[in-house]
Amino acid sequence: MTRLEARGVTLAYEARTVSRDLDVAIPDGSFTVVVGPNACGKSTLLRGLARMIRPSSGTVSLDDRPVADYGAKEFARRLALLPQSPVAPDGIGVADLVARGRYPHQSLLRQWSPADEEAVSGAMAATGVAELAERAVGELSGGQRQRVWIAMVLAQDTPLLLLDEPTTFLDIAYQLEVLDLLADLHAAGDRTLVAVLHDLNQACRYATHLIAMRDGAVVAEGPPSEIVDADLLERVFGLIGDVVPDPRTGTPMIIPAGREARQAMRAGVSAATGHDGSSG
Repeated sequence: MTRLEARGVTLAYEARTVSRDLDVAIPDGSFTVVVGPNACGKSTLLRGLARMIRPSSGTVSLDDRPVADYGAKEFARRLALLPQSPVAPDGIGVADLVARGRYPHQSLLRQWSPADEEAVSGAMAATGVAELAERAVGELSGGQRQRVWIAMVLAQDTPLLLLDEPTTFLDIAYQLEVLDLLADLHAAGDRTLVAVLHDLNQACRYATHLIAMRDGAVVAEGPPSEIVDADLLERVFGLIGDVVPDPRTGTPMIIPAGREARQAMRAGVSAATGHDGSSG
């Protein structure tokens, strides 16, 4: 089942087209991770799904309804997006930032309510930042700040949560901390998560559904254990290596070939195809 999908979508920034005639369906209840090399269209896809970019052609739909047909607050009650490197207002406290996630639920006739208070408290508890409520966001470590941002979108209380590179610029320990948190949120069973990640091993470990992109197109998608192999590494990332079971989780783990092995393999491919590897 899918609630969020793109059909025949072309996504572009002014004169630069990133993706053309793209079809993507997000499995409902999944933890979907989008991977691929830099500038392949991962973040653009996420922005298109979150209607931050209007498609030049095709349709993005949510619950069988074009996303363009939703009012702003109605859409924000169904889907939340955490963009890359969000910036908090100067001096804002943790509790105040998390409370901003309740904005889509406010109106002239419905101001702050016990339900809002409960949503904020629950989001802060779920992300482990309740004890930071009175701290200024700018005083926090990178991992703490990212947890606070996730608490904010969690307080938005949507069935769909999109996160654009939520581990970027974090140390490895904080990366795993954030991914463990997302896995826990997914395991709770009431949300569909979609995240863009750079680390393929982390994507394979945490995702239930993987979308691999290159040059604005989907090359493969499905459970990591079914689609990630040496051929996919080379087709998507131009990487020569082995895929073995992760000794901790059994999920696919990528081991890049050493420099000498990569050179030998490339030389073998060049000899077999009659090319010398030069660009001329």
